[in-house]
Amino acid sequence: MEKTAISTKDAPPPLGAYVQAVRAGDLVFTSGQLPIDPALGRVAEDGIEGQTRQVLLNIRAILTQAGGGLESAVKVTVYLKDLNDLKAMDKTYSELFGRSPTARMVFEAARLPRDVKVIMDAVACIRQ
Repeated sequence: MEKTAISTKDAPPPLGAYVQAVRAGDLVFTSGQLPIDPALGRVAEDGIEGQTRQVLLNIRAILTQAGGGLESAVKVTVYLKDLNDLKAMDKTYSELFGRSPTARMVFEAARLPRDVKVIMDAVACIRQ
């Protein structure tokens, strides 16, 4: 199966040797997205709600570049610095996903890059 890299300037560039997302057939796998505002190049400083919103905006930009959007996501993995932020993260998550259901897994991570509060990755199904 052929793999194709997906990239957009509307999401932050990778911090290492990886791409923003990879398409394999109809599946798109995003790399973990930090709450970095691509226009400013810095972490959103609006608490867990603002960081969750920025992460999901970054994922949406990548999925849009792939021909879909957040409604295309079928599975999201969430890494929280503090599991006590779950309720606030979930509120913002629900606002952006609306009624578009996803499977989801949430973990508390001991340490996240750039000391952020949340990182997410997504798997989406986008027909070519």
